[in-house]
Amino acid sequence: MGNWLERNIVEPGKLPLLLALTAFVLTFLITRLITRMIRAGRGPFRNVKTGGVHVHHVVPGVILILVGGFGAVAGGRHGFGSYLAAVLFGIGAGLVLDEFALILHLDDVYWTEAGRKSVEAVVLTAALVGLWVAGFSPFGVNDLDEDELQNRGSVISTVAVTFLLSLIALVKGKARLAILGVIIPFLALFGAIRLARPGSPWAKRFYRRRPRARARARLRAYHHDRRWLGPTRRLQDWLGGTPDREPTRSLETR
Repeated sequence: MGNWLERNIVEPGKLPLLLALTAFVLTFLITRLITRMIRAGRGPFRNVKTGGVHVHHVVPGVILILVGGFGAVAGGRHGFGSYLAAVLFGIGAGLVLDEFALILHLDDVYWTEAGRKSVEAVVLTAALVGLWVAGFSPFGVNDLDEDELQNRGSVISTVAVTFLLSLIALVKGKARLAILGVIIPFLALFGAIRLARPGSPWAKRFYRRRPRARARARLRAYHHDRRWLGPTRRLQDWLGGTPDREPTRSLETR
């Protein structure tokens, strides 16, 4: 079965990656479904506690990542062992990244606005791995022909330029374009040549004495957020559930 899939569905050697991606996405979706049911008090599922400690699912996720990762190293890229290791790794990664915001903040922010970072991390990871499975190579190497691939200088220069563009986009406050630009260099180039986000390291360094550039950056960021923030949040709410509303502080507590 595995040989047939590699001959007809994916490139040779990429079946474990496809299995890991599938397990990753399904684990995230199933986990979010279960946590939303627990939150609503429906179904047979409940939070796991031992000795008064709430055991978050990042804990079994880390264990599965370790088992799957070491299994993949030991099992190679072919055979049932490598496929099983890929599935275990994908399940573990899905459990861990579903609570990425908790790891980042070292606090239980799962159902808060800060918890949206978990959904964003999962979507970005799935997009990157999906592009890799589809045949894209990191740092634009997939755009080189056979002769250029044989030339070590061409490969090194392509990787260096793509990395530099992604780094500039990141410094300009465009993290999504920087991450996706590692796989699709055009996105890194787009992020690198656009105005920096207000408050980004690039804006603080290069727009400090350029009031017109600061004003344009704020205006462009305002229009961008007004156009995309709403749809992005609705997608995040559909995938991961709507965060809890923060209680309104009374005048006495302000």
